[in-house]
Amino acid sequence: MIRKVFIHTEYITLGQLLKFENILESGGLVKEFLNQVPVTVNNEIENRRGKKLYHGDIVNIQDVGTFEIVNGD
Repeated sequence: MIRKVFIHTEYITLGQLLKFENILESGGLVKEFLNQVPVTVNNEIENRRGKKLYHGDIVNIQDVGTFEIVNGD
């Protein structure tokens, strides 16, 4: 099941998504998490916490779930 993540800005970073969805408690854990857990953005492996996610992007985090970025305006 894909969970929708509504944003009210042009984009959200991958690190912000991980905190916003309560996957991680702090931004300091993001880098280590991305080095250990496979994450794909639109079916491409991604490990940059600053990766910008826009409306329509699909993020899959192994053992966590799949998220779709949706414009909340």
